[in-house]
Amino acid sequence: MCILPGNLRTLIAAVLALAAHALPVHAYAATSVSSPAVRGAAFREKQHVWNYDGGVFFVTDGAIEGGPCFRLSGRLTAPEFFNGLKRIDRLNADTVFLRGSRVVTQFPDELRLQFVVFDFPCNVGEKASPERKHLTREDVSSLHLALYWKRGVDMRPAENVTVAGFSVNPLVPPELAHEHHLQERLEWTYVFLVPSQGVPLTDSLVLVVRNREGRIAARVAARL
Repeated sequence: MCILPGNLRTLIAAVLALAAHALPVHAYAATSVSSPAVRGAAFREKQHVWNYDGGVFFVTDGAIEGGPCFRLSGRLTAPEFFNGLKRIDRLNADTVFLRGSRVVTQFPDELRLQFVVFDFPCNVGEKASPERKHLTREDVSSLHLALYWKRGVDMRPAENVTVAGFSVNPLVPPELAHEHHLQERLEWTYVFLVPSQGVPLTDSLVLVVRNREGRIAARVAARL
């Protein structure tokens, strides 16, 4: 299991416990979506074709207990690997992954996982107001990230994951926020390198974000 150590909680302090998604936090029902770059689908002779040019995209919403909600959005990529990769689902037949006419069964040796985190309304249609809480540095630093490989219902820890990048950027220019007395609004960006040698394409990478008490704040799977 890739659990960021203490010092990473400073660097990636916000390395949101993104991984094994689960149940709603403080009665907030989180939702998640994972999809190929182009979800469309050629329907021919009872088969669906999914294109993965650009990688595997995912998005989910989560919440801080008693605090703000947030959105986590990201992508799983690897140099050249997803270009031209297709998944073909046929009626009464096994799913097959192809690049051109060549069958592909496993991920490359390493995948690049990148995602951003920013505050997001807890309720659809919620209007901006001075009373609405926004995600703060303290909120994000209280979260912990774990990564798992999922096969069927079984999950195993993703091992030897390394941090390749981290940044915090303002969504509103500081001078403008100061001028209009606006609360600081930020976006956290994380990049990880995930060893994936020998992992079948039918497995999915699950991100689970937990709070200080170990409860799930968000969960999403990057799946083909």
